[in-house]
Amino acid sequence: MEEKRFARATWQIMEQLLEVNDLVEALSGSLEIIVRELNSEAGAIWFLDRKTDRLFPVFHIGPVDISNISIENGSGIEGLVTKTGKSIRIEDAAADPRFDSSVFDDSGLTTRTMLCVPLNNLHDIIGCVQVINKKDGSSYDGEELQLCERMASLAAITVDEKGLIVNAEEKKEVLIRLKGVVKEYPSGDSVLRVLKGVNLDIYQGEFVVILGESGCGKSTLVNIIAGMDVMTDGELYVEGKNFSHPSDHELTTFRREYLGFVFQNYNLMPNLTALENVQFIADIARRPMKAADAIAKVGLSDRANNYPSMLSGGQQQRVSIARAIVKNPKVIFADEPTAALDYQTSIEVLTVFEEIVKTQASTVVMITHNPEIARMADRVIKLRSGLVFSIKKNPHPARAAELVW
Repeated sequence: MEEKRFARATWQIMEQLLEVNDLVEALSGSLEIIVRELNSEAGAIWFLDRKTDRLFPVFHIGPVDISNISIENGSGIEGLVTKTGKSIRIEDAAADPRFDSSVFDDSGLTTRTMLCVPLNNLHDIIGCVQVINKKDGSSYDGEELQLCERMASLAAITVDEKGLIVNAEEKKEVLIRLKGVVKEYPSGDSVLRVLKGVNLDIYQGEFVVILGESGCGKSTLVNIIAGMDVMTDGELYVEGKNFSHPSDHELTTFRREYLGFVFQNYNLMPNLTALENVQFIADIARRPMKAADAIAKVGLSDRANNYPSMLSGGQQQRVSIARAIVKNPKVIFADEPTAALDYQTSIEVLTVFEEIVKTQASTVVMITHNPEIARMADRVIKLRSGLVFSIKKNPHPARAAELVW
């Protein structure tokens, strides 16, 4: 039975790697299959940057965020496997002399058992694949190690054939950090736990897309970060300052001076022109740009004196983007900003976001149900059942004009 299950998993991995055009998507899908089949808590795909001789996680699954971590080749289990090209199976991390700690431990997930196998493309070792902790508490066996090795071999060969260049990144400045964030709502005689201990870092100047099915906690998470809701438990840090329990004054100042918002519903004031809608926000900001400049950035200078009723849905959304950027915010939150728009108009709006990330150095955090939009992001955060399920880096984010759905 196990042999049939693993054969099926191997076939699914082959389909992922051979038939998907997006190689990073194929690799992440393969790791998801491995984590699911082995009933693991976490897993990661690491690639080696030859210039720095360090390993970087391109994709990881699990409740902790290791995106901003790199490992020296030869250090730790991951580095040792990459350096030697030999797989390592840790049956009991506490008793294994080879194991000191892992990046998962440093981020809050205690390693009990581990499989780590090299990515060997027949010419060189380009990284490694690892899985952490079986959910039932048992140890990984030899057959499970072989399944991981098969996946790693197929992945390495595919990378060699299709090409994937992963360059070293400078360690990014953490703008917002969430640690063990829980959110509960009263529900009759019990409570509904929407967020179940979210750990996540958001970096300065990145474009982040948050994906997940309805009810997974996407909007609740963003509302907590944006100060529009309060957490039940956990910690929130903004630029290193503990912001877990801000005062009303701190919240008001934070939202006014630090954040910009773009919603699915445009929320424009109907009795004000496009320019006046933007100027209204500029008047309450501490360091705004000129309202006319914000309108120009979204390509609506010729419609600045039009009222919302005179604008199309896409134009109204661009006004709402101008209203968000006029404050020169450090973070722009966008909640399903294209959900009410057709394809062509969506691309126009996404192109505006693309330019904002390039020219304004603002961090953009976008919630969407559309996985195609995630191809634009520097990182894709997938939530599932109130927890971070996976985090994927896009080594080469797509341009808005390249998206198709």
